[in-house]
Amino acid sequence: MEQLRTLRLAAVNIDGVLLNDSFSPVLHRLVLKYGGEYTRELEQRLFSQSRLAAARVLLAETGADVSEQEAIADYFAERERYLRDRPVHTLDGAEELLHRLRAAGLEVVCYGGLHEDHFHRHLGAWKELFTAPHYICTDGFRPGIREITEDHFGLDRHQVVFVDDVARFAGHARELDVPFVGHPSTFEHGFQRQLMRELGVRHLVGGLAEIDDERLRTLDREAGLDVFWHDADSLATTAGVSA
Repeated sequence: MEQLRTLRLAAVNIDGVLLNDSFSPVLHRLVLKYGGEYTRELEQRLFSQSRLAAARVLLAETGADVSEQEAIADYFAERERYLRDRPVHTLDGAEELLHRLRAAGLEVVCYGGLHEDHFHRHLGAWKELFTAPHYICTDGFRPGIREITEDHFGLDRHQVVFVDDVARFAGHARELDVPFVGHPSTFEHGFQRQLMRELGVRHLVGGLAEIDDERLRTLDREAGLDVFWHDADSLATTAGVSA
């Protein structure tokens, strides 16, 4: 593939993009366990938050009589129970996507809210496909867009494309005018695809194979024109094409 002109880095979320989504179903279980109702508003407020912030929202909405730390412990205990029957696994096309990104000349880094041990356990065999530091834990600085783009790699906002499964993250990317590809979870009780559509996410994929060479060239072109979050009519006008 021809090397891209503007994009320099692909930042790829771990759970829900490279690995299966084990967050949504566990959180759904915990909300119901605490006597709450799992709504799109609650899901939106809980996702892409630090553990402590998510615990505070969960307790405020459900009224459960536990401490924030107890709620966090309950989440991880529920997650362990969930994973006994549904182990963590890489998603179809994950390795191929990483090779495709590297072939396009991009640096690649993985990020997520769990400790780096999670990355090494499930993606360590592919470590050579990632750029040092390979994985960045964002639990302490959600969503992590500025930190990854500027602090870790010293790049400008239009030089990094993020691939994530959470609409709240997409909203931050839109506010910062950062290139973004949405890969929402297929969890039956989830609302992420709907929320991303409402946010105006144009690059919305159902599978990682859809982030192909053609889409990468399109992402690169839009990033170079600095029109990434424009609607289709605005994009056509900026590019000098009749809509």
